[in-house]
Amino acid sequence: MNLTAAPDLPAGLEWLNTDHPLSISELAGRIVLLCFGTFACSNCMRMVPELRRLEEDHPELVVIEVHTPGFESPAVTGNLQEAIRCAGIDYPVVIDHDHLLWQAFGIRNWPTFVLIDPEGHVLGKTAGEGLYGRLNPRIDRIARDFEQRGMLVKKRLQFAAAPATVLYHPDKITADHAGMRLFISDSGHHRIIVASRDGAILGVIGTGAPGNADGSSSEAAFYLPEGLAFDEEAGVLYVADAGNHTIRQVSWPDLRVETVAGTGLEAPSPGEGGPGTGVALNAPRDLALMGDYLYIAMAGANQVWRMDLATHTLEPYAGSGLEGLTDGPLREAAFAGPSGIVTDGEALYIADSGASAIRHIQRGVVETLIGHSLEDFGDLDTIARMARIHHPMGIASHQGLLYIADTYNHKIKELDPGTGWVLTRVGSGDRGYQNGVSGDARLSEPGGLVNLGGLWYIADTGNHAVRVYDPVSHVVSTLTLRR
Repeated sequence: MNLTAAPDLPAGLEWLNTDHPLSISELAGRIVLLCFGTFACSNCMRMVPELRRLEEDHPELVVIEVHTPGFESPAVTGNLQEAIRCAGIDYPVVIDHDHLLWQAFGIRNWPTFVLIDPEGHVLGKTAGEGLYGRLNPRIDRIARDFEQRGMLVKKRLQFAAAPATVLYHPDKITADHAGMRLFISDSGHHRIIVASRDGAILGVIGTGAPGNADGSSSEAAFYLPEGLAFDEEAGVLYVADAGNHTIRQVSWPDLRVETVAGTGLEAPSPGEGGPGTGVALNAPRDLALMGDYLYIAMAGANQVWRMDLATHTLEPYAGSGLEGLTDGPLREAAFAGPSGIVTDGEALYIADSGASAIRHIQRGVVETLIGHSLEDFGDLDTIARMARIHHPMGIASHQGLLYIADTYNHKIKELDPGTGWVLTRVGSGDRGYQNGVSGDARLSEPGGLVNLGGLWYIADTGNHAVRVYDPVSHVVSTLTLRR
């Protein structure tokens, strides 16, 4: 059998999660798996749990993420370290800006995986999901063969680890008003934190490792969970498990986690609905309870869906599936990556992130309150139809007013649906971390917010913190989470 020697990794590339550049020759005696992808590719990021599982099962395996940038947003390219931490990647990452490795290994699309044996020969390429099932037996055979030949190093390589924080990339936050509890999507740590209003951690739901598993709070695994909705009457917390493209529910008092919607695979295009776990979803990012339904901001499908709480049957509710900013009847309207949703009990309000817009749904009609087109965004407080916001990720309702996580403006804004006026309540507009008077305070890409007991709790995503805004004193502080 003629084997091809793997091209070595070029000098001068940027490396993360390791204290020195790696080379194929340095890794002789180990099996190497190169993972060509990009942090803007959801399919690539969904492979992380399978890669971690392969690593755990095979100490002789070295996984290297080859990040080959494509058309990515500034939020991704501006901070690769944050993207790595958010995805739960702890193995080495090499940045292939000029596509040198892409070309050397003949890669054509993301994600593609290249397997290299302990002698430095390319054994083949593979792509797509189900990676563990395909590669695990093959790595077993390679390891046995080279161990028999005395050419296998089975000791696991150790790489630099990022410092631990209580929160990492908290995206959304909601509350149990009767129990005075906060639920925080600790998205970068792939778990949900339950805390008191003063920051005492009451519980943690999820192992903290990326994955997709039901079970008890200490056994269940999430992958980049985001939107939350708590049904106080039923004692059920619903979770938009965005990375797994599923809806999970956590039931009290036993804290069991169960998947109620989604197959775990990304829907390739808008579907027609059906029984909960039989329907593929596409990046559910936020949730709202109204009446007998759970409404879902389905960002990847450019739609709003809903799930019957009794039967868990799913159906598209609003949006044609085409990306745009179009008002009108429910199924004729168009959204652009809706990522926030809330209800005042009568209507739904949507933070339509890709359109930098706020949408309103009532009596079968979608209407735009803020926003003009997919290319129109800014930072302007005035009457709603003239106001400008930038990529809002979260929205909340309180006492007849709407509060917007104006994410890329690093602000919290207030919208009065009655008068149409938009006003900044928190944030100077400069990205940063600063407490104090609300107008001078600095946030970093806030993703969600909720009012509990008269205070606003803000998921300050970029600062890996929960900030607290007191609307009476107009002061911003930071919630200290503690055991």
